[in-house]
Amino acid sequence: MIQSDLSEFGNLLIFIIGAILFVTGGLITSRLIRPNRPGYEKLTTYESGEDTVGSAWGQFNLKFYIVALIFLLFEVEIIYLFPWAIIFGDETLIESTNWKWAWFAVAEMFIFIFILALGLAYAWRKGYLDWVKPQAKPTTFESKIPASAYDKLKE
Repeated sequence: MIQSDLSEFGNLLIFIIGAILFVTGGLITSRLIRPNRPGYEKLTTYESGEDTVGSAWGQFNLKFYIVALIFLLFEVEIIYLFPWAIIFGDETLIESTNWKWAWFAVAEMFIFIFILALGLAYAWRKGYLDWVKPQAKPTTFESKIPASAYDKLKE
């Protein structure tokens, strides 16, 4: 059997260096292989061909930001629930554990979920989750195409 002189950190360092070399090699290879034909359309801000309208500092509804933050809060909450669920899903661990500590962990998790639900209720009560429906604007558009042209399309 071959004895390795590398420690666990040495193995980790080799994997990190290998990953960096792999990514760098892939980027360099793709740069050498890909076609490079810049043109006016490709050098514009968007390749869709549409000109930008206005500045990038446009106004948007602040509720999008608040809903995104609340979504992130509950996603982080799930990160904390997974290890707890995995521990309580292992029957052998529960059988060998003192039940007093198991009930303490269950109570602790319900308190955690209650605090998060309280935060959601607070956000709901303050109206952060309510959306203002836009008012319908009557249109005054009149088509310049005569109605008889539409009749010919139906035939």
